[in-house]
Order: sequence, then structure tokens, then C-alpha cells
Amino acid sequence: MKSLFAAAALAITLAGCVPMAMFANGSGSGYRGLKSDWGTYVSHNNVNAFCLTPKLRMAIWDFEGHFGRKVVMNSGFRDAHYNAKVGGASRSFHTKCMAADFYIPGVPKAQLIAFAMGNGYVGGLGCYPGRTFIHIDVRERPRGYRRPVTFNGC
Repeated sequence: MKSLFAAAALAITLAGCVPMAMFANGSGSGYRGLKSDWGTYVSHNNVNAFCLTPKLRMAIWDFEGHFGRKVVMNSGFRDAHYNAKVGGASRSFHTKCMAADFYIPGVPKAQLIAFAMGNGYVGGLGCYPGRTFIHIDVRERPRGYRRPVTFNGC
């Protein structure tokens, strides 16, 4: 009886560690024709979804678990040369594996922004008016900030 109770307690404990992103849906017309890179949908071949810090991966899983759909990354890690080519900031968090630009098919950008504002993993948020994606990074928030540092139209 004790071993059955211990096994049940262990199963409940481990279930709390399973990210809800495992249950996110990646099907439908919004995903048609997209490539998957290291388990993340990407919008084009220049997106590197491999080099993501654990905190950034957790942030992305939080979005996927909350909305029940997989993200599609427009930009992940960028080496210095590619970052300069696309006009990225010289000290971009993309060059440190700490940033991602993404959207979720079928989820309005305003909902992504609202969720990011309350997400404890998100340290920086860019919203880019006229674009369908948002930028998140996992920088440390300045002392006293309860929301992400925001820029570019947020």
C-alpha cells in the first residue's frame, strides 16, 4: 500500500513538471508548408531555433501552453554577420540565444502582447506596428519592473 501511495505521489509531482506546450496543436492552415527546426516551427530557412537558452525555451513553452498552439519563429539565434545583415542591434539578445520573434497562427497579436506583459519569463518585449509577430527576450528586468521592458510600439 505504501509503495502504491509513493508511486501516485511521484506521478503527481512529475506531472507538474510536464510543460503544457506538449499538448499544443501545430496543425491547420496556419502551419501548412512550414518547416520544423528542433521542434519549433520556423517561417523560413534562416531561422535558428536550436540555440535558445533554457529560460527562452520555457517562455516559448508558456505561450504554447497558454494558447494551445505552437509558435512560428521568424527569428531566433543570429550570428553577428547575419544580425548586421538584417539590421539588428549590435548588442541584440538574438546574438546571445536569448530572444525570439514569433507569432501563433490564429492568435491575435494583441493577445500575445497581453500575455507577454504578465509573463514572468519575458524581460523585453517588442511589438513592431504593422507586423504580425512580437519579439520577446529573457533579459533580466531592471529593479522594480513588474512588466517587461517594452519598445517598438508596445
